[in-house]
Amino acid sequence: MAITLTSQEIQKLIPHRYPMLLVDRIIDGDDQRRIVGIKNISANEPFFQGHFPGAPVMPGVLQLEAMAQVAGILQCRKSGQGSGVPLFMGLDKVKFRKMITPGDQMRIELEIINTRGNVIRARGQVLVDGQLASEAELLIMTPPQKAQT
Repeated sequence: MAITLTSQEIQKLIPHRYPMLLVDRIIDGDDQRRIVGIKNISANEPFFQGHFPGAPVMPGVLQLEAMAQVAGILQCRKSGQGSGVPLFMGLDKVKFRKMITPGDQMRIELEIINTRGNVIRARGQVLVDGQLASEAELLIMTPPQKAQT
C-alpha cells in the first residue's frame, strides 16, 4: 500500500522546520525501500534573495538537503523510530542537470540501495516536469533514541 504524508505528519517524523523544511508532502512510497516527496518552489523562498538577485536559482546544496530529508523520512518510517533525527552522513555520484527556479515543483524520488544497521544508502533524484534536475547517492543514519528518564 502506497504511503502519503501531509506537512504536519512529516514534521512529526523529522525535526526540520521552515525555512529548512524542504519537503511539502510525501505522495508515494512503501515504507521499506522507496519514497516520493514533493517540494513546491515559490518566488518567496528565502534563499532566492541572494541566489541570485534578478535570476533566482535554487542552490544545488538545498536540492541535496531535500533529498536527504525525504531519505530521512523513509529511514524513520522503515526503522519505526518516529521523531528521530536522521543525520546526513555522505554523498556520492552527485550531478546537477537542470536549474530549478520559482514556480517549479520538485519531485524527489529515493530508493534504498542497501541497509546496514541504522544506516541506509539511497539513490535519489529530483525531477522537474519529468526532467532530471539533480541526482546523488546518500548515506543517512538515524541514531538510536535515548531512553526517557
